[in-house]
Amino acid sequence: MPAAPAPSPGTPAPPEAPPWRASKPLWLRLAPLAVLAAGLAAFFALGWHRYVSFEQIKLHRALLMEWVGHWGALAVVAYSLGYAVMVAFSIPGAALATILGGYLFGLWLGAAAAVIGATLGAVAVFLAARTALGALLKAKAGSAVGRMEAGFRRNAFNYLLVLRLVPVFPFWLVNLVAAFSGVGPSTFALATLIGIVPGSLVFASVGNGLGALLDQGKTPDLTIVFQWEILLPILGLALLALLPVAIKWTKRRGGGDVPR
Repeated sequence: MPAAPAPSPGTPAPPEAPPWRASKPLWLRLAPLAVLAAGLAAFFALGWHRYVSFEQIKLHRALLMEWVGHWGALAVVAYSLGYAVMVAFSIPGAALATILGGYLFGLWLGAAAAVIGATLGAVAVFLAARTALGALLKAKAGSAVGRMEAGFRRNAFNYLLVLRLVPVFPFWLVNLVAAFSGVGPSTFALATLIGIVPGSLVFASVGNGLGALLDQGKTPDLTIVFQWEILLPILGLALLALLPVAIKWTKRRGGGDVPR
């Protein structure tokens, strides 16, 4: 049987498949996100959200401290993994979890464990969304998501860093939009890791003094992050992260040759 003739140089290439049409079947690509959504639904359906409170920490504080004393470094690992699961399933209460880390492990170790756990959980959501219908869902996204996507495309690291430093959008939404916008995994992970450090230090410092507050029958004031002596440095870091973007924009407006 004669071989098929090779296409001539002028023959157009066959059209590419749409970006959302991957080799894997649709149900398999949606499976990771479906598992995360089902886990979040089960969390509320089983009533576990009632245990995410300062009252529960107060009731079980002795048991928690005994657990940390018994397991040592393994307790830190377990805390980070638990934090990652919490973020991956978009379970509310990240601030409380970070405060708990500061209470159990101290300021620096508690903040570090929270940052690692939050980054791992965010990357899990990012990869799950990236596996699913990224391009198709992006095309159907609303205006708010569209504005975020434009920033991701132009200056992915800087834009994502600002959104982590000053969380004007929900943490889970930033994870999804970053995946739908084509941000690379390494860029996403690094910007998330750096961007959540200041806020984690603030809440871990609250947790570091939580024992004294609980002894007095008080609960921490979570609005501490909005106090100017804390908010201004964080806003300053956000502006610093936007500085390269502003320089590029200024040069482009002035007709300068700006590398993209």
